[in-house]
Order: sequence, then C-alpha cells, then structure tokens
Amino acid sequence: MTLLLIWLIANGTLATDTVLTGVVITAAIAFAFAAYSRVYSVIRWSPRVIYTYLLYLGVFLYELVKANLNVMRYVYSPHIDIHPGIVEIKTSLQSPIGRLALANSITLTPGTLVVDMRGDSLFIHWINVSVTDPVAATEEIAGRFERYLKVIYG
Repeated sequence: MTLLLIWLIANGTLATDTVLTGVVITAAIAFAFAAYSRVYSVIRWSPRVIYTYLLYLGVFLYELVKANLNVMRYVYSPHIDIHPGIVEIKTSLQSPIGRLALANSITLTPGTLVVDMRGDSLFIHWINVSVTDPVAATEEIAGRFERYLKVIYG
C-alpha cells in the first residue's frame, strides 16, 4: 500500500492507467519480497488471524494517537512533571518476529523506546515511569499489543 501511495504521488495523477500500472508494479514488488521473506511463513493465515490483525491495527492506531496527545501535553505544559527511566517487561511471545513486532509497536508509540531485548525481557525507556514492577509495567506498556500479537504470530 505504501509503495502504491509513493507511486501515485510520484506520478501526480489518478488516471486509470497510472493507477492500474501502479497496482501491478507494486503488487509484483511486494510478492517478490514476500517470496524471499520468512516472516510470512510464521503466520498461519486464517480468518481469525486476519480479523485479529485488523483489531491490532485499530488498537495500535488508537494507542499511537493517545500517546502523541500525552507527549504533546508534556511539551506544552508550563511545568513538566515527568519521571523518566528504564523498566523491564517480560513478554510471553515465543516467535522472534512476534517479539520484534511488539518492540516496534512499543517504540513507535511516543513516550516509550525499546533499548534492549534479552530473551523474554524487553528493556524500555519510558518517559514517565508510573510502575516499576515488571508484571505491572508489562501490562501497562505491552498488554494492549501482546494479546493480539499472540494470535497473529503464535
């Protein structure tokens, strides 16, 4: 989808032949890269996985907007009352690609940044540490993503 968007912006038109050419070219590129990627072999595609993936995207977008508004509140506040720090969370995701997707989801939401991954532990720089207990921190930071990623990546 991103490739198609880039194609359309680069061409500057929504003419039917340009759009169809873009769809064919970007689909060919996507399938070529997918054929050499082991990521898609990990996912066992089913209607449940597709539905869960769509739910995950909705949750991710919601959390992304919420985190952006929260960081914006810190930026525009006359007095910034934050307590940054690094916390450890434990993940129950077994597949490396599932852990990577979790780490990327956490990092892409403003206010959190995964700085290290060791085994089932992720070390996260958190802009405002509210809990230091690993179980509570896991639920607060990763809980919203992890249950969907378990279904998608196992």
